[in-house]
Amino acid sequence: MTLDPLRPIAPWAWREAGDALVPPPPHSAADRWSSVPTDELIASLASDEEQLPDPGAALALCGGDHPAAALQHGADTLRRQLAGETVTYVINRNLNFTNHCVKHCGFCAFRRDAGAEGAFWHGFALLQEKARAAQAWGATELCLQGGLNPMAREAGSALRYYEALLGALLEAAPGIHLHAFSPQELLFIAEQDDCPLDTVIQRLREAGLGSVPGTAAEVLSERVRRQLCPEKLSARAWCAVVLQVQRHGLASTATMMTGHIEAAADRVAHWFTLVALQQRAWQAGVPGFSEFVLLPFIGAAAPEPLRRRVGRDQPDRSAMLTLTAQARLLLGRWLVNHQPSWVKLGLDGATEALRWGCNDIGGTLMEEHITTMAGATGGTSRSPQELSSAALGLGRPVRQRTTLYGPVAAEALPA
Repeated sequence: MTLDPLRPIAPWAWREAGDALVPPPPHSAADRWSSVPTDELIASLASDEEQLPDPGAALALCGGDHPAAALQHGADTLRRQLAGETVTYVINRNLNFTNHCVKHCGFCAFRRDAGAEGAFWHGFALLQEKARAAQAWGATELCLQGGLNPMAREAGSALRYYEALLGALLEAAPGIHLHAFSPQELLFIAEQDDCPLDTVIQRLREAGLGSVPGTAAEVLSERVRRQLCPEKLSARAWCAVVLQVQRHGLASTATMMTGHIEAAADRVAHWFTLVALQQRAWQAGVPGFSEFVLLPFIGAAAPEPLRRRVGRDQPDRSAMLTLTAQARLLLGRWLVNHQPSWVKLGLDGATEALRWGCNDIGGTLMEEHITTMAGATGGTSRSPQELSSAALGLGRPVRQRTTLYGPVAAEALPA
């Protein structure tokens, strides 16, 4: 018997996700804005702080030919108003604990079948060793993400395995923040155990889950997802899982993977959907999204069909900076913290993004496998000194932060 893929999701979340999911606007929506100067177009996006900007204006901004200097200035000005001058970073360690996965996404170079060349599934002892080392180096966060491994069970239960995983890491690194499990992973756990998603979230929170990465979003447009990742959870399901995560009081990040087959209208739909979800979180009195991270597509080792369609192995930096500015302008006051990916852009590219709307330079990571296996050239680890120097080189102050952008306790600061 095949499980209903919606069964774990709460009916209220599925309904609200349908309301929150913004469709891509038609090309004609931008017509009346096509001759409006860039500065006026940018000003119109901030005219009503309580409502979404006009979809036509947003599409005109994202699909039109605008001077890069005007976009950069507008985004950097808004960044300064919302987030100030200080650049933040987090000392964290990335733990990709398995790449065994039952899905076959068209962009993924990370997933493997069990037993295949390059497949891995780390045991708790190794992960605990990495956690202890990270905390000794000053890390305040462990970021856990992995493939959808159907063998990851304890006493026949996927949920018990993930509870045990969190418990093992907290035993090794007491008090560290566990930023773990994408919406796709959470839904997979619920499906594996045929139990409500609320049960999964609550029990993982009790086991130490501190916040959730907003990955697996890719582009929240079904047109794109049907081509890019048809086996993955739908855009509506991603929104529903996020709604349930946030209603439990857990913050999540928000991401978008861009620079492949999506169009400007798809990006507008994605960003407006994030705003709609954030509005619902704040209305419910919960934190919602803590940050937005733009994730450029890396094609060097991606599956050949998508690589041929995109025709580029590494991100187009100027295009990514433009998208960084557009994201800041369209997300407005609803998502204050914006972060580039130095793994994908290189540290120099990420540093430049701090001039295009970003206020955070990311984390130290210490290790990284998902993007690196796709062929990224930005590296897998950065020291706190390197991240600080990037900000100071722009004449901006810098400070270490927690996962949720709070101050770091004095005893946790590196010597």
